[in-house]
Amino acid sequence: MPRFLVVHPVGKELTLDAAAPIGKAVKPMLGPDAYWIRSSYAREEGKLYCEWDAADASSIRRLLSKAAPDLPTEGVYKLEMRVDAEDFR
Repeated sequence: MPRFLVVHPVGKELTLDAAAPIGKAVKPMLGPDAYWIRSSYAREEGKLYCEWDAADASSIRRLLSKAAPDLPTEGVYKLEMRVDAEDFR
């Protein structure tokens, strides 16, 4: 299944307490067409970066529009290649 990176501009004041309700709303809606893997927050940029496995970008957008309609989304990007440090041993 393709992997995607979803970028959410959330501002520089995001806390785990503020993000938790979003995660709790998304989690029960995950399925074979869109599955949230993890998120990382870059406070300096004010952006939340979320990794997804999904059939396509539309599947992620549909799920987010239902589960977290107020969460802004800057973009949904298909990741074409993954390189790990272990690839160069």
